[in-house]
Amino acid sequence: MSKAGTTLAATADPQATAVRLPRRRGIELALIVVAVLLSVYGYCDVGLARNGSVPPGAAGYGAGLGVLALLAHIAVRLRAPYADPLLLPIGVLLNGLGLVLIYRLDLETPGDRAAPTQLVWSTLGVGLFIVVVLLLRDHRVLQRYAYVCVVAALALLTLPIFFPAVNGARIWIRIAGFSIQPGEFAKVLLAVFFAAYLAANRNAMRYTGRRIWRLKLPTGRVLGPIVTIWLLSVGVLVLERDLGTSLLFFGLFVVLLYVATGRTGWIAVGLLLAALGAVAVGWLEPHVHSRVQDWLHPFASIEAGQGANQLAQTLFAFAAGGVLGTGLGLGHSVLIGFAAKSDFILATAGEELGLAGLAAIFLLYGLLVERGYRVGLVLRDPFGRLLAVGLASIVALQVFVIAGGVTGLIPLTGMAMPFLAQGGSSVVTNWAIVALLVRVSDSARRQYDGEVAP
Repeated sequence: MSKAGTTLAATADPQATAVRLPRRRGIELALIVVAVLLSVYGYCDVGLARNGSVPPGAAGYGAGLGVLALLAHIAVRLRAPYADPLLLPIGVLLNGLGLVLIYRLDLETPGDRAAPTQLVWSTLGVGLFIVVVLLLRDHRVLQRYAYVCVVAALALLTLPIFFPAVNGARIWIRIAGFSIQPGEFAKVLLAVFFAAYLAANRNAMRYTGRRIWRLKLPTGRVLGPIVTIWLLSVGVLVLERDLGTSLLFFGLFVVLLYVATGRTGWIAVGLLLAALGAVAVGWLEPHVHSRVQDWLHPFASIEAGQGANQLAQTLFAFAAGGVLGTGLGLGHSVLIGFAAKSDFILATAGEELGLAGLAAIFLLYGLLVERGYRVGLVLRDPFGRLLAVGLASIVALQVFVIAGGVTGLIPLTGMAMPFLAQGGSSVVTNWAIVALLVRVSDSARRQYDGEVAP
């Protein structure tokens, strides 16, 4: 028996070999090269369409974007070798395309050049990406600072109240020509807090409390603190008339509640409350009511002899683009006005790249969100799972709210399209989101590396 057992063990040992997962950093580098080349091609195409020659700064733009992307890749290779190889290239391509679109619109507004400033903010964003990847060795460290994050988030949300409103909303801090949007940073901090709190109390939220109809509500002790924080943040945003970010926080809160508890009733409750809140704010708040009216009647200003408003101009731009677009640099989306480089940047993409180009951009966003959700499914620790889903949901909700408003699906809310639109705070925050997803995805794959095959 002893010899037979030894023989069987020896036969089985070769099958129980450790599985080493591929790191796929070469794939990431190749995709980064493609992303940089596509961005440089777009930059050159704009110059050829407008002036008949390659822009003189094309080489510098390509070299700058390439160096930034290479430094980010080296940081990932050193500190997060198992990270998803698609996250960084998608960020590089979207950021590069955003710079191209802003540069294209700058040619129509020589007195208001935004591309150089956006390039500086993009550099800061990539720098923050590198710092996060290098210094944050384990995403679970963030769970210890959940309450620090929520206090910082509420402070950032409150600051704009003490500054003058811009275009009807108090969401910016402007000092000596320098502006920043604190709410952009607050959304990441609140995602960390929601993920940490729900991970620590998920069992109590699942199995305790009273059942009302088909929804089992947790006890007040468990649900009270997180609802209070959410109400404070949304209340401040309503006072500041930043309804886009309010909708984003509400959606993030509901999604994470659903993921933490596994109860679909939270989705139904969230949709009902969102509908009631939208109706109430749309009737009571004049600024929002005017946007609802523009959404319901986008061509009313034309019929009144006042010319096309921004939403009407955007719809005209999409119609002019058709399937393949007019070509970079050959559209007229600058007629949209002051928000052409920010809120309505998608109109330029739709007109000059057409439906095909716009669909490709949405696919990039969809792929970025899908990779975040995939990480959440693979991770074993509850905090990391909720954090990955929360960060991916921030991107998904932003894209839905902005694209829906620009295309006339929902009323306009005044947010920045991730990576594409003009906005320093937005691009820096989105690079921080990609960095955290890179860190979490590295942990997700690392936990399976070297496991013994069954």
